[in-house]
Amino acid sequence: MKHQEMLGFGAAFTDAACYMFNQLPSEARGGLFHELFDPSEMGLSVCRTCIGSSDYSTEVFSYDEGEPDPEMKRFSIAHDQAYVLPMLRQARKANPDLFLFSSPWSPPGWMKAGSSMLGGTIRQHYFAPYAQYFVKFLEAYAAEGVPVQAVTVQNEVDTDQDGRMPACAWPQEYEIGFVKNHLGPALQQNGLVTKIWVLDHNYNLWGRAICELDDEDLRKYCNAVAFHGYVGMPEMMDKLHAAHPEAQLYWTEGGPDYTSPDYATDWAKWGQTFTQAIRHWCQALSGWNLALDEKGRPNIGPFPCGGLVTIHSQTKEITRSGQYWAFAHFSRHLHRGAKRFETTCKIEDVDQVGFENPDGRKVLVVTNSGGAKAAVLTQANKTAEVTLAPDSLTTLSWS
Repeated sequence: MKHQEMLGFGAAFTDAACYMFNQLPSEARGGLFHELFDPSEMGLSVCRTCIGSSDYSTEVFSYDEGEPDPEMKRFSIAHDQAYVLPMLRQARKANPDLFLFSSPWSPPGWMKAGSSMLGGTIRQHYFAPYAQYFVKFLEAYAAEGVPVQAVTVQNEVDTDQDGRMPACAWPQEYEIGFVKNHLGPALQQNGLVTKIWVLDHNYNLWGRAICELDDEDLRKYCNAVAFHGYVGMPEMMDKLHAAHPEAQLYWTEGGPDYTSPDYATDWAKWGQTFTQAIRHWCQALSGWNLALDEKGRPNIGPFPCGGLVTIHSQTKEITRSGQYWAFAHFSRHLHRGAKRFETTCKIEDVDQVGFENPDGRKVLVVTNSGGAKAAVLTQANKTAEVTLAPDSLTTLSWS
């Protein structure tokens, strides 16, 4: 039985990640981008950008800060021209099929109660200008040679992070109203084919996602939900799939903690995380920061995240996280359009997920989070014996 079709894997070009990439000598950066994005290597192909500042930025900024400017006369992406856009252009050169989706952490401060990008809630009477803000962002990025294929309405709609970082709470009815009455029509009227993904928050908000997709007018413009895995369980996404089987699901954020003693070796934890997200209907998985320094910087927020890779601030040495190695087991072997097929396993501490690539080649990714063990794989009349090393990922491929 065939299930969802895969779009790909990747991580986020935050302002911080792009800043760190820009610190590398051009030859070293070229080599790293070849490793990360070239289809002959890791082939990362679904990556996130930030619409303005996230917590992983060098400073707090939007594209239109200051006094209220509902006509967007002051709108400018000048901040991103120094190192964000150049890094995105270089990545797309390494992988022309790079799919980008973009998320705001906050509207411009003047659109919000409290007039600050740090926490708070957007005011509804600024919905129309905010839709134009998205349009201007998409048009400006496309003009710079960086077209964006999808946007989310808001990173983590259900928290304002207690005002500690760029963030904005969006009540459910606000997101529904904004998409169906403002953002969706604005994109359509301006000839933009960029997709809209809602929620962009944790598994435990599956009920909210169902209610949003229940709205027929919203579904004219949006049929996709983005999930984070920080709270709740991946099987909660099954409830959404059951209610809206045609909806597309994406896993859009999750990253390592640089202070964790197993930051560089926790590949089995990430293999299990990725496998469960895919087994519960996600079509793409994107981690958090592509690159940070050894102290999880640049960072204007309260969280100790590490990068997919670490670029050491003094030596510019590049080291890799456990999450990097887990991604490699998927992204090196799966191609866009691969379809998940049904697999079963009754071995304790073993998670697995199977795919068929567009060329017909089968791929099975097996995560063993326990001790060494032997396994027998059976498919139709074929069998194979495999030894699973302790705390490991194993990728098998066959015709």
